Amino acid sequence: MKVLFVCSQNMCRSPYCEMMFRKLVNENEILKDKVEVTRSSAVMTPGTSIDPLTVEALVREGFDKDQVELHRPGFMYRADDRKLFDEADIIVGMTKSHKYMILNPKWRKKFKTLSEVAIGEYRAVPDPWLQRDTEKYIAEMNKIKAYLLKFKDNLENELK
Repeated sequence: MKVLFVCSQNMCRSPYCEMMFRKLVNENEILKDKVEVTRSSAVMTPGTSIDPLTVEALVREGFDKDQVELHRPGFMYRADDRKLFDEADIIVGMTKSHKYMILNPKWRKKFKTLSEVAIGEYRAVPDPWLQRDTEKYIAEMNKIKAYLLKFKDNLENELK
């Protein structure tokens, strides 16, 4: 199963999800050979680089700062990213609006929000970019991490 995370600009939520979920999958005996987390992408417009507070959040999770800073925001209409959207089995976004920014109907059919894959119901995942205070930003990322942990558990139960 190929999982693609998307958000508005691919600077905060989706790169965090990509890196954290890849780590969770790779540490899981059941999932590591069954789930591939692809490079994340933007559905609105790509940012210029990963947000420094996302870097901070990932470093706090044990990621290497230099590796995290290599992330360059993708965009669904670039050739390489179109391939990711075509090949994804599921496209996971943060809000329902992300679904409607995806104009390709084939891709839109694969879309679910992070809350839907985690807890089975829709709840928008707020954009931490709006929080410029580090601790508030990290608190928003911790909410995302909780969804990722539930999504991992759901996939594990499904793929056993």
